[in-house]
Amino acid sequence: MKISALIIDDEPLARKLIDNLLETVSKIDVIGTCKTGKEAILKINTLKPDLIFLDIKLKDMTGFDILEGISTKAPIIIFVTAFDSYALKAFNFFAFDYLLKPFNEDRFYVSVNKAIETFQRKDTSQLQKKVNDLIHHVSTTDKTTNIGPIKKLPVPLRNKTIFIPPNDILYITASNYYAEIYTENKKYLLRESLQNLLSILNPEHFIRIHRSTIINIDFTQELINSGYGAIDVKMKDSNQFRISKSYKKEFLTKMGI
Repeated sequence: MKISALIIDDEPLARKLIDNLLETVSKIDVIGTCKTGKEAILKINTLKPDLIFLDIKLKDMTGFDILEGISTKAPIIIFVTAFDSYALKAFNFFAFDYLLKPFNEDRFYVSVNKAIETFQRKDTSQLQKKVNDLIHHVSTTDKTTNIGPIKKLPVPLRNKTIFIPPNDILYITASNYYAEIYTENKKYLLRESLQNLLSILNPEHFIRIHRSTIINIDFTQELINSGYGAIDVKMKDSNQFRISKSYKKEFLTKMGI
């Protein structure tokens, strides 16, 4: 008997990658893919897969919202995520397996083999309890008390994860679903929202000046009055960013102006 699997991810390439990797696993049969949380809940309740590969952040909801919305018994779950410190702490605490993007093939098949072993043990009651405990933890815990300023920011890079000291970050800009993190020597790409990054960076140093820009005030060089009340901030590397009206007062107060 094959294990039925459902792939849930809002990135087409991510869905295709998992689907391709599973083609070599004879014990697993991929019965569908989903790109939204709404679609995922419907397919889980209808198809009742044994295993799901669940992206944590979809465009319309989180993976936790999906688990809370299903009415069937919980499938075996392999969480798939870009960096999210809160989620990773929860997965580790409740002993859920997860894949940190970008993952390599060896790491992927380790997770798949663990899922197959779990399915063969048929201990679904314990699995359901773990899912319920995880959902309860996520829904009742104040995330802001768990995250706090981090000492190093983990960034997945091909087959490894590097750690960036926050003090090395000059600024962060939004690029579609990614954040571009700039240090003096390099740019890094991370699939994370600016809001989530701001919640884990030290507010004494980092401030949002635009919906698409966070800066480290330690690297500000000068302010430029650009006319009609507009202000640009010039950074140490000579790049300039416009301070939007909605963030202007907070920024000027932060800078003691």
